[in-house]
Amino acid sequence: MAADGEPSPHRLRRPQVVPAALTAVLAAAGVLLLPVLAAASNDPGSDFPPVGSAPWWVVLTVVLAQAVALLWTRNKPVTAAIVVTALPAALVLLAPGPLFTLTALATAVAAYYVATAVPNRQIIGALAAPVLLVAGLQFANEMLMADLTAAVAAGAALLQAVLVIGAPVLIGLLVAARREAQEARLAESAALQRERDVLVQADISRERTAMSRELHDIAAHHMSGIALLAGAVERQIDNDPSAAKRSVAQIRAQSRTVLDDLRRLVGLLREEAEAGRTVATLPAVQEFVEAQRDAGAGVELVIHAAGAGRPLDTGIGPLAQVVVFRMVQESLANIAEHAPGARSTVTLDDRADELTVVVANGRPPVADPGTGGGFGLLGMRERAEMIDADLAYGPTADGGWQTRLTMPRDPRAAGPTEYGARRERSAKETA
Repeated sequence: MAADGEPSPHRLRRPQVVPAALTAVLAAAGVLLLPVLAAASNDPGSDFPPVGSAPWWVVLTVVLAQAVALLWTRNKPVTAAIVVTALPAALVLLAPGPLFTLTALATAVAAYYVATAVPNRQIIGALAAPVLLVAGLQFANEMLMADLTAAVAAGAALLQAVLVIGAPVLIGLLVAARREAQEARLAESAALQRERDVLVQADISRERTAMSRELHDIAAHHMSGIALLAGAVERQIDNDPSAAKRSVAQIRAQSRTVLDDLRRLVGLLREEAEAGRTVATLPAVQEFVEAQRDAGAGVELVIHAAGAGRPLDTGIGPLAQVVVFRMVQESLANIAEHAPGARSTVTLDDRADELTVVVANGRPPVADPGTGGGFGLLGMRERAEMIDADLAYGPTADGGWQTRLTMPRDPRAAGPTEYGARRERSAKETA
């Protein structure tokens, strides 16, 4: 028994009732009108039973019973088709005649539902019994009703079976094929939507990873600088108050810078935000290193230019330049944290077919105070993989550390970046 609120598996649905009711109405109308019309035409050869006679009631009962059997065409289509085609046997036994043709209406409906419900490879086996019943009963009715030879009656019976079952089956197969195609399109659309959802989630995950790296780079770089300056203030405040004031001013400037960078990063999360961002390019590396030197870091920039007036960023795309800038920034932040006081060098070698960037430091005057285990090197490696560059890092023979980034040039990025072009124009105008 079905639970409250749940449909019973044996409950009739509206799509089952409607065709059964229409079939009952049409068949009953035929049983009623055909004898009346035959009587009105005064056709002496008419074999229609009079309305109200026993044979007439047999025909009406059979066609209505067929309509009732159609109510199960959705749940048990093959069984319903067999019952519908077997019921006319009562007419052959009790009331053979021309009204036998009215039983074909319910048979056609049952055959249609078998074609729409049964798989194509099983359709022949499912309709074998109904076809034999239709042909056999039609043959028997023809032999009892008219003076026909067996060959003629058999031909008429086969034609009846083909028309009554074959045509509805063909229509049902076309409807089933169209329905399956529609279901396949819906399934494909759902699969594509799920794939799009997965891709969106993957993009969101990558964006979150990128944001976490940016936050780490910003915090690690600026906080390391602030800590370095704060340590200098502690030593200078008694011996050199003027230098301590300058260090405090630099700490204030560094604090403003980190707040601005964080605002820009958060601004990227807003769809309407178009806040300007510091352009991280190869020409900006020189400015960055100079800013580090002004803040008290012992860092030197060495550039091996290609010569012939070729800009430093020739063949290096925007994304690759961002990777270089972040690599230099992260490397200097690591030096400030793990090797405070050590001299460092940033080298840009543009003489070969590949651009090589090296950030190295000597032995620190004190042991490494850093805790380690951060995401700096991991973030650099992930960025290098995005542009097909090689990243190598490790200790040097003199007790220091070196990080080397080697990247191929992209022929499609043959010219200087817009930022580099503006710098060149500005330099010419100043000169």
